[in-house]
Amino acid sequence: MGLLEGRIAIVTGAGRGVGRATAALLAKHGARVVLNDLDADVCDAAAAEIAAMGAQTLSVPGSVTDPDLPERLIADAVDAFGGIDILVNNAGFIWNSAAHNHTDEQFQAMLDVHVAAPFRVLRAFAAWMRPQAKREIEASGHARCRKVVNVSSVSGTQGAATQVGYSSAKAAVVGMTKTLAKEWGRYNVTVNAVAFGYLATRLTQGFGETPPTIDVAGKALRVGISNEATEALVAQTPLQRLGTAEDGAGGIFMLCIPQSDYVTGEVLTCSGGA
Repeated sequence: MGLLEGRIAIVTGAGRGVGRATAALLAKHGARVVLNDLDADVCDAAAAEIAAMGAQTLSVPGSVTDPDLPERLIADAVDAFGGIDILVNNAGFIWNSAAHNHTDEQFQAMLDVHVAAPFRVLRAFAAWMRPQAKREIEASGHARCRKVVNVSSVSGTQGAATQVGYSSAKAAVVGMTKTLAKEWGRYNVTVNAVAFGYLATRLTQGFGETPPTIDVAGKALRVGISNEATEALVAQTPLQRLGTAEDGAGGIFMLCIPQSDYVTGEVLTCSGGA
């Protein structure tokens, strides 16, 4: 029997990278998984691939910055599987530039996707979770242990040049995590965060002369790290490599399993020691 047998998990940003690896890892250990991603085709494909492993999945595509998405995501999960045990707020992207070149649109976009969106998802989760936990407490004296894992970054805990908007947003995730850990302990909900270092994903892909771009809501955003900078990062990392999506998923997984039921309000740094 898997460590998460009978559990229901939601993972945002689950179409690619760390989110997809997390959804697959949770499913491997027995969880039924609700996947969300901005791109419907990518989200559906990830759900189908994980379902082919023998897991039960549900694809709920849409932008986490859409004010209507959080309630729909929670409602669809409850309708499909009867409840929610694990919520991973992973969706996001980077939009970098030096602070003096940062536009209001750029700064606000980072706050919208990394702070406002997880807050709305958590608020929608609370609307279902609180009465459910109260019913469980009344019936048996204690509520089922539920898990929230928010994705932050070492940019938010330590700062990073050219990432003033992203760093500010990821720092706010830490504050939100610690606050909800205090508020939701009475409902037996653990709320933790994972602060990632540089993981090898499409957002940090190496490049030579021309930075790659990704499409976010019709806008082409530059991403990636130059090959020279990547080499420098590896040299500064005690484990002497960049992390993988699976490494990131492993950090999240540690905070989802029953063995971490007494861990809450914490930030786990997953950076290879950097």
